[in-house]
Amino acid sequence: MRKEIEGVAYDTSNSTVDKKFTYGVPGDPCGYEETLYITNDGRYFVYTYGGISSKYPKEDIVPIDRSDVKHWILSH
Repeated sequence: MRKEIEGVAYDTSNSTVDKKFTYGVPGDPCGYEETLYITNDGRYFVYTYGGISSKYPKEDIVPIDRSDVKHWILSH
């Protein structure tokens, strides 16, 4: 997925996965994934996607500040 936010392009196909958390099992309408990516220029973002009844029924990209990455990881 690719999304431009405030003039910055975030692209899952051109970034590196740092951490991934999966909740539920494949096909679970309440299941979802949260994946932390880092771009080639050092920007972090979270890619989210899930089942139709999950908190992420549509895929999305949300930038995350470097200073918030540790807290994001520990909150899972």
